[in-house]
Amino acid sequence: MSSVAPPPTSADTAASRRRVEIVPSVLPADFARLGDEVQSLEKAGVDRIQWDVMDGRFVPNLTFGPDVIAACRPHASVPFEAHLMVDEPDALLPRYVEAGCDVVIVHAESTRHLHRSLGRVRELEARAAVAINPATPPSAVAHVLDLCSMVLVMTVNPGFGGQRYIATMEPKIAAVRRLVVDGGHDCDIEVDGGIAPDTVTGAVTAGANVLVAGSALFRDPAGLEHAVGELRERATTAATRERERPE
Repeated sequence: MSSVAPPPTSADTAASRRRVEIVPSVLPADFARLGDEVQSLEKAGVDRIQWDVMDGRFVPNLTFGPDVIAACRPHASVPFEAHLMVDEPDALLPRYVEAGCDVVIVHAESTRHLHRSLGRVRELEARAAVAINPATPPSAVAHVLDLCSMVLVMTVNPGFGGQRYIATMEPKIAAVRRLVVDGGHDCDIEVDGGIAPDTVTGAVTAGANVLVAGSALFRDPAGLEHAVGELRERATTAATRERERPE
């Protein structure tokens, strides 16, 4: 049985006023054609492209190094974001910024000194963001929100694509949004994992406005443009409904 998000608050209303963004993960893409794939995503109307960086230690998979991302950077003009699912990310931060990532996401669980790591991203003149896994409470990011442009709430356990959306994360999305708004921070709330037309409404209603999707986009038989448009339409409808709901 899926969980039900708490009743709307001023935080939920504030979330509904933020711009909905669709950010595809390239994890399901054809790795032999990554340059063409990022071009196709841009033509489909996405807002950013996410690179799922995995080191085989923090998560049981191994994916993109900075050289691969740098090679794809000339093929699209939309921003790139690096989702670093790696142990001890600090040494890698400059490489991913140099590769062309405008946003760098650091997991709260991956570093001993989260505040320092996020500060380093900002020193590199990239946008810092923090991610939390399903078992990690919102309190883990409460004291670094002033450094962040975004908080990523994982709606699956990281490491593999194509997993089922964990609906019990919706109250946590709402709690993170309340932390952001109550603290007066200018942060987007991103969700990643199992985001599809049938799950996006719950995530947006809970407080998310940036939606990472992979399998749902690449497997749409009508193509990427249709998939991006459908996801954006459903998310925008949910955000508008929240905005118009009486407080």
